[in-house]
Amino acid sequence: MNWFDAAFERSTRAAAQRTSRRSAIARLGRLLLGASVALPVLPFDRSAHAAKGHGGGAKGGKAVQTDDKQCDYWKYCGVDGFLCSCCGGTVNSCPPGTEPSKVSWIGTCRNPADGKDYLVSYFDCCGKSACGRCLCNTNIGERPAYRITLHNDINWCMGSTSTMFHCTTSLIVGVAEKS
Repeated sequence: MNWFDAAFERSTRAAAQRTSRRSAIARLGRLLLGASVALPVLPFDRSAHAAKGHGGGAKGGKAVQTDDKQCDYWKYCGVDGFLCSCCGGTVNSCPPGTEPSKVSWIGTCRNPADGKDYLVSYFDCCGKSACGRCLCNTNIGERPAYRITLHNDINWCMGSTSTMFHCTTSLIVGVAEKS
């Protein structure tokens, strides 16, 4: 075993003579930075959370939900946040004192009343602290963070005058066509 120890000592001393502590720390830093950049783009599974008690309209013989203050309302299939309809606004508009975010995420929701799929745009209302009422996190059709426009866990108020999130609205922007 002495030959192994001697060989390891020689290689370690040679590496120490060729490499400074700064360059070793710099390499370690680059490695850690590279790992931190690559980690968020790895796919993740939220199916277990999405399946937790979020009724999907007419599924399983349930009645069609028409109350826009309930998470079961069909337009909220991709919502993540406090509903503006519970916070002084409506399903389509922000409460007074807030402004809609400049950007939004989208979802495709089926209206059980007419059986059509609708393209829904979710806008966060910004400018006040979080409403705290009617929290919904349905995530139906949500994609991992590398598909930003389909992801609802982003602070969409970042492009607005104020970055404080208050509540979320759901606007129908079109009927989804079959391809």
